[in-house]
Amino acid sequence: MRKIIFVCHGNICRSVAAEFIAKQLLKEKNNQQITVISRATSREEIGNDIYPPMKKALLRHGVSFDHHEARQISQEDYEWADEIYYMDKNNFNYLSYLLDDYKRIIYPISKYSPLIQEIDDPWYTGEYDLVINEITQCVKDILSI
Repeated sequence: MRKIIFVCHGNICRSVAAEFIAKQLLKEKNNQQITVISRATSREEIGNDIYPPMKKALLRHGVSFDHHEARQISQEDYEWADEIYYMDKNNFNYLSYLLDDYKRIIYPISKYSPLIQEIDDPWYTGEYDLVINEITQCVKDILSI
């Protein structure tokens, strides 16, 4: 079983979008060999649901989702995971403070998507649809779908 964690700052926009996009792609392919979760690097949004503009963008793109409660990544999550994908350099910097041996399984979400550098935070840019498109491409490349 392959275990993947997607990480962003608050776990209410990008990482949770990646989680539900991945889950939908895996369901469509009937792939039960990969488990996907998402986490935050910060504690700011702990317990909060998906940010409403991100929910609207996910629905516009045909991505279904369940109730969500933001959680901060823990050392236990790190030890559970096979791969952790972060959205931007700030996420990586926070991960380096939060986790022991943080370089072993941590990668940029765009690792296999050479045309994408980082996934900008739509909380600041307002570019939710662009973020969904970029995340979808990155997730497809990660999952090799």
